[in-house]
Amino acid sequence: MTDNDKDKQIIERYQQDEKMMILVYAQWCINHDLDPNAIYKRAYPDQIHNELLEDVLEQTVSKQESEDIPDQTVIQALQAFGNDDLAFAVQEQIDRFKRGEGRWNGT
Repeated sequence: MTDNDKDKQIIERYQQDEKMMILVYAQWCINHDLDPNAIYKRAYPDQIHNELLEDVLEQTVSKQESEDIPDQTVIQALQAFGNDDLAFAVQEQIDRFKRGEGRWNGT
């Protein structure tokens, strides 16, 4: 295997892992009746559209079909990929749930 092949393999693996991280985030949102795009826009207001998030949303399942995703799993996955602002927005939502404020309204 050449260095170029190894580099391609590393990049492909990173992209697969990144897609999995986004899927975990999106499914966590679905499981909590939240809009993944709304939370994403709150974290990254200057980004108009996230194509990868849109692609991954097509792979999510209903919350009835989904396994439970622990809150800290989502936070850790986001932070592992440097999505600290999104992890912060998710943590804010978790805190709102804990305070009994119910569903996040996206504002």
